[in-house]
Amino acid sequence: MTISGVEPAARCLRVLHVEDSELDHQLILVQLGRAGLRVQAQRLDALPAVLAALDQPWDAIISDYNLPGYSGLQVLEALQARRSPTPFILVSGEIGEDMAVAAMRNGASDYLLKNNLARLAPALLHAVEAAETDRARRAADQELVRSKQRLHDLAGHLQTSVELERAAIAREIHDDVGGSLTALKFDLAWIDRHAQEPEVRQRVAAALETVSSAIEASQRIMHNLRPAILEQGLVAALQWMAARFERRTGIEAGLRVGDERLALPPGVPLVAYRTAQEALTNVSKHAQATRVGIELSLDSGVLTLEIRDNGRGIAPGELAKERSFGIRGLHERAATVGGWVDLSSAPGRGTSLILTVPLAADAAGALDDAVDFGDDAGTSIWGQA
Repeated sequence: MTISGVEPAARCLRVLHVEDSELDHQLILVQLGRAGLRVQAQRLDALPAVLAALDQPWDAIISDYNLPGYSGLQVLEALQARRSPTPFILVSGEIGEDMAVAAMRNGASDYLLKNNLARLAPALLHAVEAAETDRARRAADQELVRSKQRLHDLAGHLQTSVELERAAIAREIHDDVGGSLTALKFDLAWIDRHAQEPEVRQRVAAALETVSSAIEASQRIMHNLRPAILEQGLVAALQWMAARFERRTGIEAGLRVGDERLALPPGVPLVAYRTAQEALTNVSKHAQATRVGIELSLDSGVLTLEIRDNGRGIAPGELAKERSFGIRGLHERAATVGGWVDLSSAPGRGTSLILTVPLAADAAGALDDAVDFGDDAGTSIWGQA
């Protein structure tokens, strides 16, 4: 039997022996030596010294049950109070079955009788191996938690970086492209006023129409990149989005708002806007719906945004696809402001997406008003590969 890949004979175990009899202490050392174990043992019997020694690193603790003024169970309780993973083996000459069961329930690794120590070495090895396996599992669990947190932080950082880049691109389109197109439109209008030839005026009119379409396209792109309408508030932005969606797709879109004067922490309106934007994009692309409803409410410090449609729904298998990044992105975006997303759907019964964001004072105070969140919903979908 090995301990973490190391042969017992090649490893020296540090053992605390809580025992008031020097003879019994020597008998246990002899028994372990016969089994080929190398042990560095310290015998203590005074309770204060034992309690102080529990804070030291030990491979195992072997304790008698009957001790002067206290019992081995008290030592076990003190060890458990320290949340120590050190294995504890109870050895006694007169422990009853009920007491032994109680010791095992309280966290003892094993119990033995002093008149039968043949099982001591295997019990000690098994307890040490079990403790080391448990420590390795706990370390792996902690590393998994840290890894998940790092991935969460990375996803939030990517969301932030994308939104900041969008804002920069929108400003460049407004300052450079938009300005140039506007200047070009003025020049074409001047030519149109001063031209005499009908052919020239006809070509100028066509060019003006093209430039006007380009200006409208640049404004639409800027708005998708950076929704300036949010400066008027989330309610106004959702009203504009619903009206534009209905006009563009022909799908009936209704909006219900509990309170039009919502005071929301920075960052939350953009998360809600992007969530609704992506949901409506997916409705238009995949839902085959004739009606979509948007409901925004604030109750007991919790903001709720629901987008539901009467479309074909989403099959569970579609959401399980490896490249179904849309819903995962919604979860990550919501998490940046302490919220979460719930998606419910059934084939033929439509889809409901609910964004929930607690806005309690402590949660709202933790939001970073210097950070923008979001992603372009135009290229992502919930359940398609």
